[in-house]
Amino acid sequence: QVQLVESGGGLVQAGGSLGLSCAASGLTFSSYAMGWFRQAPGKEREFVAVVNWSGGITYYADSVKGRFTISRDNAKNTVYLQMNSLKPEDTAVYYCATNRNYYNNYAKTRGDDYWGQGTQVTVSS
Repeated sequence: QVQLVESGGGLVQAGGSLGLSCAASGLTFSSYAMGWFRQAPGKEREFVAVVNWSGGITYYADSVKGRFTISRDNAKNTVYLQMNSLKPEDTAVYYCATNRNYYNNYAKTRGDDYWGQGTQVTVSS
């Protein structure tokens, strides 16, 4: 049974930092590209960042480029998202997911990808 479990969300003031983690189990973690996505109230879920299987290649949404850093530790089956210089518009539920669609379109997952349950990030102004 595949599980992705996010942690590290919370409340932070604008300009602050938070680090998210996503621990994976039940799959060959190092075989998957991994992504972070977010969904704000009343909005569609959107791409945030993705990292390839080795951790050597990363891509970011323009809205977070230069502020967020995605990384992974295959020995710990964990993917991370370090978020700095947070803005109120970063407020959302953040989800990690496998990304089998990485080589076609790294910003979109496939229907058979795995998702975590999400963790809330709230940035106050």
